[in-house]
Amino acid sequence: MRTGRRRMTLIATTAAATAALVTAGLLTSVSAQAAAGCQVAYSVASQWPGGFTGNVTVTNLGDPVSGWTLRWSYGAGQQVSQAWGATASQSGSEVSATNVDYNGNLATNASATFGFNASWNSSSNPAPSSFSLNNVACTGGTTPTTPQPTTPPPSSTPPPSTQPASTLVGWATQNGGTTGGGNAAITTVTTASALTSALNATGAAVIRVSGTITCSGMLRVRSNKTILGNYGATIAGCGFNISGDRNVIIRNLTFRSWNDDAINVQESATNIWIDHNSFSNGYDGAVDIKRGSDFVTVSWNRVFSHDKTMLLGHSDDNASQDVGHLRVSYHHNWFDGSNQRNPRVRFGNPVHVYNNYYRANGGYGVASTENAGVLVEGNYFENVDDPYHRGEGDSGPGSLVARNNHFVNSPTGQAGGSVGSIPYSYQLDTASNVKSIVTAGAGAGRITV
Repeated sequence: MRTGRRRMTLIATTAAATAALVTAGLLTSVSAQAAAGCQVAYSVASQWPGGFTGNVTVTNLGDPVSGWTLRWSYGAGQQVSQAWGATASQSGSEVSATNVDYNGNLATNASATFGFNASWNSSSNPAPSSFSLNNVACTGGTTPTTPQPTTPPPSSTPPPSTQPASTLVGWATQNGGTTGGGNAAITTVTTASALTSALNATGAAVIRVSGTITCSGMLRVRSNKTILGNYGATIAGCGFNISGDRNVIIRNLTFRSWNDDAINVQESATNIWIDHNSFSNGYDGAVDIKRGSDFVTVSWNRVFSHDKTMLLGHSDDNASQDVGHLRVSYHHNWFDGSNQRNPRVRFGNPVHVYNNYYRANGGYGVASTENAGVLVEGNYFENVDDPYHRGEGDSGPGSLVARNNHFVNSPTGQAGGSVGSIPYSYQLDTASNVKSIVTAGAGAGRITV
């Protein structure tokens, strides 16, 4: 069970110590000085037997820094297992959290926020007593080593999305819309057996997942279900199978280490919304949609530490079932180093891929094959060698229209042909803002449901 939120704040600076570290070459110097102080807000967002989720916001009170590492120690054996917004490692009791590429630069008074999952002994989970930023202890007030700015420092808050992150948009709004379990009674599950029973029951239901549920194989999801994760809710080892059913919503869950697919939508399943989930370290697809399924929206998800991400259409030989179907919207997803199939599309037309952030995808971003029609618009591609192309492997080419995309250290992709018109209304975020919008909002734990 959760035990609520706990919060502590530490403020620090030691200008003399910072100067000594710069002189010794132990701290990166920016604008002739390094960080002179910091403020840390540490909170336990949710807690359950054996595990908890932590949130950390670090604010730089000194000179701008380019690259940071925040360190702290635990006193009761807590062990960090997974982080987002930072790269975390632990040696004994000491935890080191290092910036990722999008939040490494901290101006004076700017902040970076990251989160993590960790284990604890279920009897004591004290907060850390101290922190250090780039080896400077966070213990006191600050005396800036550069003049105070005459204008307010730039905000670290990303520009707002024109599209609320809790709103259903895209193909799942069509064909009568997608409401899941609606106002049905809520069932909270904490075990694999309870989850299996709730998902497979007939009738409308709202299912809340609490804590980490360890399971295997694929759990059947029946029609008219809303599946919501409480903060930190995790599905470990198994996945969800929506086969021939309709009107299903899956939100705010972390899937990891699944042994088949994390979410499989197949056999003419319709009106599915997959939103604000995190996927990592699985065997096969994170979200695979196939065999005549239709009217699906995949939004605000994060995929990392994974290879085969999102397959749309399973076989070149399945045209008779798939043509005229497989209409899917992929928007505001964070393809965070996920290798390929982001998505890989067969037959569906139009498939809408917009306002997603692609980072360092080693294989490719989007592939349009087998006469599919894919509109790729308003996306942000960073360090992606092959953002999008037509054809893949033995599959023949599809059509791909690309417009209003933003490229950083990435070439433009291969486009051609025509794509069907988009029947629903949507607002397109400016592509150059997509990175900040998506990294601030995508994945589990970013919404309250």
